[in-house]
Amino acid sequence: MSHRPHAVALRTAALAVAAASAFSLTACGSAGADSGKTELSFFSWDNEATMTPVIEAFEAANPEISVEFSNAPPVAEYVSTLQTRLAGNNAADVFLIAAENKTNLIDGGFVKDLTDEPFMAEMSPYNTETYSSDGKAYGMSTSSWAGGILYNRALLDAAGVTEVPTDWDGFLDALSSVKDTGVVPYYDAATQIPMGLSAMVGSVDAEQGGAVDEAIFDGSAEFGDLWDEPLAAWSELLTSGLMSQDVVSLTGDQIVDEFANGRVAMIAAGPWNLPAVREKAPDLDVEFAPFPTLDGAGFWAGAASPGFAINAKTDHEAEAEAFLSFLGSEEGVRIYQEGTSALTTTANYTPVVDPALEPNLAGLQEGRFYLPSIAWPREQDALSTEAVAQIQLLVQGQASPEDVSAALQARLESQG
Repeated sequence: MSHRPHAVALRTAALAVAAASAFSLTACGSAGADSGKTELSFFSWDNEATMTPVIEAFEAANPEISVEFSNAPPVAEYVSTLQTRLAGNNAADVFLIAAENKTNLIDGGFVKDLTDEPFMAEMSPYNTETYSSDGKAYGMSTSSWAGGILYNRALLDAAGVTEVPTDWDGFLDALSSVKDTGVVPYYDAATQIPMGLSAMVGSVDAEQGGAVDEAIFDGSAEFGDLWDEPLAAWSELLTSGLMSQDVVSLTGDQIVDEFANGRVAMIAAGPWNLPAVREKAPDLDVEFAPFPTLDGAGFWAGAASPGFAINAKTDHEAEAEAFLSFLGSEEGVRIYQEGTSALTTTANYTPVVDPALEPNLAGLQEGRFYLPSIAWPREQDALSTEAVAQIQLLVQGQASPEDVSAALQARLESQG
C-alpha cells in the first residue's frame, strides 16, 4: 500500500504550520502598549498552547506586566531566528538558551549574568552548570529530559512484538514485523539530530570511556571514530525500508499526530510529547523504552532542558527578572510541568510523573543519556547545523555515513 499522498499532504501542512508560527504570535501581547502596562517580550521554542497557561498565571500575579509571546520550532529554526534577531538588535527581553547556542550567547555577551539572582537558588546544580561559563550562570533550567522510543502497545502486540528490543538487530526485526501488518513502523525526525542517533553515539562514547568528544576537540581523535558506526547502523532504517525519507520534513507535532492517530507504531519522542498524545488519544496504551544500541544495553537521548535567559540589552530588566522569578517558583514550575510532563529538577517542586515516563526517569538517574551539543565543548551551533544538513543528505541517499562524519570533522577544523 502506498502512503505517498498522505506524506505529501503532511509536507504541505508543515509549510503551512511554519508560516503560521512565524505570523500568528507576533500580536499576542499587543494589548500591553494600549493598556498602559509594561510589555515584556518572550521568545521560546515551546508552542503557544504550552506557554499560555504559564503566561496567564504570571500576568494575573503581575497585572502591571503584559507578555508578548512568540516562538519558532526547535532546534535549528529557533536558533537561527534568535541569532538573526540578536544581530538586528530586536531580540526578545527573555528567550531560551539551549545546548546548541549557549556558547554563542554567552561568549557574545547576549545574555545577562544570573548567578546571584534569588530564583537561581532553587535550581539543580547540574542544570545550572550546563548553562554556565567561568563560574557564572546564564540560564535558568528547571528540568531535565530523557528521550526514547514511545510506542503503541496495541500495534506492537498485533505484530507479535512483546517489547522494544534494546539490541539493534532485534530492533530492526521488530520494525519489520510491524511493517508486515501494514502499519508504519517508526519515525525518528531528521529536522534535528535524530534522537535515536544521539543515543547510539552516546552509547558508543560510554563504551569507549566517555571522553571521546574531548579527544575529538583536542585533536587526538576524529568524528569518524565516534560517529561512523552509529551513522551506518541508523541509516539501515532507511536502506531497509523501515523508515521513510519523509523524516527530513515532518515536524515533531506532525509525527505526534501520526502516532496519536495510530498510523505509526513507534516514534522517537521526549516527555514533552506525552501530554499531546494523552490529549489526542486518551485511551491509547503507550509506553517508553530506551533507544536500541549496538552493545544491546539501550541508551537515552537527554540533557538539562533549555534555560530561560534574559537579554543583556533588555530595557525591561526588572520585569524580566520578575518573569524568571515566577517561572522558577513552585507555581510556575508546576504549571509548566503539567503542560509538558517535564522531569522537574528544582528543589521547590516534586512533580507527579506520568507512569509512562518512569523508564525515562530511571535513564536520567542512571546517567545513561547523551546529547551531542551538550558533550561538545564549543562550536555547538555550527556543528549542529552541519550535522542536520548532512544527516538530511544521508536520509535522501546523497551522502554516506562516512561523508557525514568527515563533514563534521571539516566543520570543526574550519572553525579554528
